[in-house]
Amino acid sequence: MPTVDIQVLVEAARQAWLTGNGNAFAILFNDQGEFIVPGNRWVGHHQIHQAVVDYAAAYDEVDITLHRVIQDGNQIVIEWTWQDREKTTGKYSRAEDAIVVDLDQGRIRRWREYIDVVDSKL
Repeated sequence: MPTVDIQVLVEAARQAWLTGNGNAFAILFNDQGEFIVPGNRWVGHHQIHQAVVDYAAAYDEVDITLHRVIQDGNQIVIEWTWQDREKTTGKYSRAEDAIVVDLDQGRIRRWREYIDVVDSKL
């Protein structure tokens, strides 16, 4: 299995979301990679790329604070706080996010998020 610098991978994912760069996020996944958040599932580079593009079209003022990264073999657990603003309503929200990532050959096979919205206000 190719060696992967987990901190580099996590920071690349964080930067992709901060900048709305769908290609930068999708390229971290293998060809059949899955990106799963509550209520949604995207499979493959095209769908994952589009998920980021669609998000960036609807939200701005994104801030992601990384709290912890734990690795056990081919699995990674990430904890970060996510904040953003919905463009159409101006509504801000903040969530605590735990992410379980499964790697295969140095690329993401599955990215599964567990999200707890802790603050939402106008």
